[in-house]
Amino acid sequence: MQGKHTMKKKSAKQRSIEKKSAKQRSIEKKSSESKYVEKQYTEKQLRWYKLIGKYKSQKELFFMIIPCMIFTFIFCYMPLRGWIMAFQNFKPGKGYRGSKFVGLQQFEFLFKDKTFWQSLRNTLVMSTMNLVIGTVVALIFALLLNEIRQVGRKRIVQTISYLPHFLSWIIVCSLAADILSTTNSGVVNNLLLKLGIIDSPILFLGTKKYFWWIYVLINIWKEMGWNTIIYIAAMAGIDQSLYEAAEIDGANRYQKMWHITLPGIRPTIIVILIMNLGWILNTSFEIPYLLGQGLVLDVSETLDLFVLRYGIKNGNFSLGTAGGLFKSFISIILVSATTWFANHKSDEQIM
Repeated sequence: MQGKHTMKKKSAKQRSIEKKSAKQRSIEKKSSESKYVEKQYTEKQLRWYKLIGKYKSQKELFFMIIPCMIFTFIFCYMPLRGWIMAFQNFKPGKGYRGSKFVGLQQFEFLFKDKTFWQSLRNTLVMSTMNLVIGTVVALIFALLLNEIRQVGRKRIVQTISYLPHFLSWIIVCSLAADILSTTNSGVVNNLLLKLGIIDSPILFLGTKKYFWWIYVLINIWKEMGWNTIIYIAAMAGIDQSLYEAAEIDGANRYQKMWHITLPGIRPTIIVILIMNLGWILNTSFEIPYLLGQGLVLDVSETLDLFVLRYGIKNGNFSLGTAGGLFKSFISIILVSATTWFANHKSDEQIM
């Protein structure tokens, strides 16, 4: 009987101890959970404090960016609401809300219009010619400029080649029209007549087969010097010991250009070409507008001029907006694709 009584006592004691230990475990569990939450909260706070500290250390730069952001928002993003006109029969008196919604009707008419496809062809051909020929000429000029050893002469040539970039397109087109004219001031016609190459003056600006080449040559003359800046900067980063080793091996200047300079700037050339492909639909507006009227309109009208003619001159704002929206859509795809390609290709892969 006494043993049973002591067993009962022990069991009661054990139960009380187990209750206490269970309570203690629950308290410990709660405290550990609260500590974990507190730790997690403090880590979040630390991340925020670091982020805020980083912004505070660069607050002057952020204040300097604010005017640019406001300017970009007002003049680049706010006008995008006008894209709704491409899906309406827009009337200026009724506004966006009062104009009738027609869906894709403007795009259907656009894609059936022969003038639109003609403008797209002209844009692509002139842009591609300007990209390829302009890049090759600028690269050759940069190679030749890099070979000039006298610093003074090199700077003079660089300055002279950069100057046309700062001229207005109106001045450039006026000079081109004067040089190519059939009058006594037409330098090209007078020179060809004196050399006996032609019997009568050629109307260069009125002949379709010459216009694309005139467009490319004017662009090259104006932008060649400016486009060489990146190539010359890339050439400056090539290790000079490679040239010294090639000179010891008996290589001349042309061999050094072909085997050292060109491979050294090859990644730069490819990246510039890739990035320029994204803007292939953005041809120069001024040359076709100033020099491409009248007899050569079939080969000079670009997408920008198509949008201008339908949207402003003919008053069909919806069709002009549809043409501009199509161009913007293709440009966004090209820019995104080329940017992705350029970012995902390392120098080793490009070479």
